[in-house]
Amino acid sequence: MLLPAKAEVARHLRRYRAWERAMLASPDDRTVRTTFEDSGYTLCVLMGKRCAREAADAAERYLRTSLVTYLGEQSGRPHVAAVGRRTRPKAGNRRSPAGR
Repeated sequence: MLLPAKAEVARHLRRYRAWERAMLASPDDRTVRTTFEDSGYTLCVLMGKRCAREAADAAERYLRTSLVTYLGEQSGRPHVAAVGRRTRPKAGNRRSPAGR
């Protein structure tokens, strides 16, 4: 899983929060609303979330914790890569790819 630099996340989270305050101050202003939604979308893309609120929460957790802790929180358990490990089938279960 690729994650953005913490400085980039912090910058976009500050931008999102600033536009959130501006939108709450003047909800009828279409320009402010559009910019707020754009900043939320950018945060969603950065954090891999579908909802701007979830993305903002994930960004805050990411900035507050170490990378290992954050990844562990995302999956509920630490992520262990199994690259290069293959198990061999038992002797009676070997099949030829030609028979498929």
